[in-house]
Amino acid sequence: MLRLAWRRSVSTSSGSEPARLLTAGICGADSWQQRSGGNARGFRLTPLPPPGDQSPLLHPQPARFLSPSVFMSMASGGEGPPSTPHRHTNRLAKERSPYLLQHAHNPVDWYPWGQDAFDKARNEDKPIFLSVGYSTCHWCHVMERESFEDEEIGRILSDNFVCIKLDREERPDVDKVYMTFVQATSGGGGWPMSVWLTPDLKPFIGGTYFPPRDHGRRPGLKTVLSRIMEQWQNNRPALESSGERILEALKKGTAVAANPGESPPLAPDVANRCFQQLAHSYEEEYGGFRDAPKFPKPVNLMFLMSYWSVNRSTSEGVEALQMALHTLRMMALGGIHDHVAQGFHRYSTDSSWHVPHFEKMLYDQAQLAVAYITASQVSGEQLFADVAKDILLYVSRDLSDQSGGFYSAEDADSVPSSGGTKKREGAFCVWTASEVRELLPDMVEGASEAVTQADIFMHHYGVKEQGNVSVEQDPHGELEGQNVLIVRYSVELTSARFGISVEKVNELLAAARAKMAEVRTSRPRPHLDTKMLASWNGLMLSAYARAGAVLGDKALLERAAQAGNFLKDHLWDAERQTILRTCYRGDQMEVQQISPPISGFLDDYAFIICGLLDLYEATLQTEWLQWAEELQLRQDALFWDEQGGGYFCSDPSDSTVLLQLKEDQDGAEPSANSVSASNLLRLSHYTGRHEWLQSSQQLLTAFSDRLTRAPIALPEMVRSLMAQHYTLKQIVICGQRDAPDTTSLVAAVNSLFLPHKVLMLVNDDDSFLCQRLPVLSSMAQQDGVATAYVCQDFTCSLPVTDPQELRRLLLDGTTDTQAE
Repeated sequence: MLRLAWRRSVSTSSGSEPARLLTAGICGADSWQQRSGGNARGFRLTPLPPPGDQSPLLHPQPARFLSPSVFMSMASGGEGPPSTPHRHTNRLAKERSPYLLQHAHNPVDWYPWGQDAFDKARNEDKPIFLSVGYSTCHWCHVMERESFEDEEIGRILSDNFVCIKLDREERPDVDKVYMTFVQATSGGGGWPMSVWLTPDLKPFIGGTYFPPRDHGRRPGLKTVLSRIMEQWQNNRPALESSGERILEALKKGTAVAANPGESPPLAPDVANRCFQQLAHSYEEEYGGFRDAPKFPKPVNLMFLMSYWSVNRSTSEGVEALQMALHTLRMMALGGIHDHVAQGFHRYSTDSSWHVPHFEKMLYDQAQLAVAYITASQVSGEQLFADVAKDILLYVSRDLSDQSGGFYSAEDADSVPSSGGTKKREGAFCVWTASEVRELLPDMVEGASEAVTQADIFMHHYGVKEQGNVSVEQDPHGELEGQNVLIVRYSVELTSARFGISVEKVNELLAAARAKMAEVRTSRPRPHLDTKMLASWNGLMLSAYARAGAVLGDKALLERAAQAGNFLKDHLWDAERQTILRTCYRGDQMEVQQISPPISGFLDDYAFIICGLLDLYEATLQTEWLQWAEELQLRQDALFWDEQGGGYFCSDPSDSTVLLQLKEDQDGAEPSANSVSASNLLRLSHYTGRHEWLQSSQQLLTAFSDRLTRAPIALPEMVRSLMAQHYTLKQIVICGQRDAPDTTSLVAAVNSLFLPHKVLMLVNDDDSFLCQRLPVLSSMAQQDGVATAYVCQDFTCSLPVTDPQELRRLLLDGTTDTQAE
């Protein structure tokens, strides 16, 4: 409806020129679906036109018709020392965002998002060109190289527009507003996002990637700019009024609110529907959901394991667990998993998890580490615990700052070690057969035939002489002759094939991977985005805390505590009582902040609070619980919608953000409202604040329509709804925190996947919990030994001192009880 209204309003006043521009940029972008974990159509391929609209002017030709330079040339992204002095330097050189710095030497008069740019637009009465992206975005690099480094295009932009460059990871609130507009008016979205605004920031035309010049019937950026300039001069009222109408429609269409007297939907019904929808999209052979490209989607996997936990005796519960574990297993074996240097790539371009998009994102590592450690609890399989440790090893080594914070991402593209200046997708990660043979020439003693270490490695990991990447998975020709490692055989089958023991195979493969990892350190590295985001650091905090608790690994718990201290030291403004969105690594490896700093958004608060609750349960140090309570109070004050319930994504008082949105999708990251629903429930049990339980219920009520109609869009929120329904168990342990008997009881709890529980420690040295929950004062050790109580629905078990008895109690709930 919005698309038709837009076209009609433009065409009735001025012909079809603006409408013609509207979707011209959809082709070739790093798609919104890919970034969000939605149903993307393919690896760097164009979304199809919306059904029913066949206009060739409104929909560009597929990407394959663009100039070869779009596919074959890689932008430098502003990295590395320049071979010649920069001809241009703009005001972005003063910024700290790696993405903005990549554009600091464009011949474009770029402004960062802020009052200076807004004032210039109003004073000069010019339209704003807003370009949004992020530092590891492939098509952002392409558009920079083709258009923003072009002197002529740069001059047109600078003379006729106020040009604003925005890092979507720094300002997700602004990105969401204009992405909502682009999706509503063009039927697709992605990055780089290109939007034209009035001086009062209202959008009137938008798209994504534009080639620099016309190709066939598809307009290039130069033509688009010319047409917008003409329309701005001759038809401005129509542009502004149609943009206004769309904005008003979006305000109504994106509203999420609870109706008076409503309650949350029934959790079992919603959970069953969510399971059915996931089962319908499940791909049985390799796991995952839908066909290529395949995304990890940890929110789906965590839902399936939670669904199993309350449906263990049903066929649906068993199927849900099988879906989750099979997906995690196949991903671990696939090329999406970096077998040499650990961690996971962003997504797979094929259905078998083989050829990835090689970008590595912090939020993926965080959520996958939690999913794998949870799978180890559920199944007892060592493989899953090993993969979780593998992910955290990668993050500790490659994405960790000495301050305790975590960097955001590693790019997919880098310069090949064979030489040249042109970056290629995956160059840092792939191997030729000759490289493997040269690196692993030693003969293997005791084998059934004369074989080298390379022969065994190549067999096990599917390395082929001609390369193992099909043409369909390599549309740019960047991986020709290369191999992406993927486990093709079990260790047992490889052992049988070469007549050596399983232990020997494991030893050979581990030694080979170590040698290859050493070689990789000498290759040119991909760009590292050293921005440290509060929200993603919160996700990573959860990962270290939960893995450390399950594994009983003190080093992981120490790293989690270090991350907690980093957040408090560098991303918490105690004077203003405000979370800060981001900080940066300086040239001397120090932590830097911009002035003024960007205040945190809802996801920053929600993800940090969740991380702090997980850190408390892992360490039982109440300082983390105390800070979580403090942050929740601030989150409520800043973002809670008193009228409709739930939280706005950003501060409603910010007049530069035109839409007040409530994220209604668990995608590449969970919705902050989904996480908040769980946080509120957990904190109500820790603090005795009944109003937080009510807020959690009101939040879930606000999203009732979405939960009822399409729960597959909000699997993390469905988990929170289930936790409300099944009520949380309060596991209270009375004892000294580091005493062996206390540690044994805690280990018994952590060995199990208990999605509906809170764990707390009561001892004489800590009054925080007893002040908030006076009933805890009546619980004590039995005969001087650490003692556990399990409470639910105001009824507690009789005290338990044996770890195995506690395990049985938590698994089946059968024991004598006493009234609380």
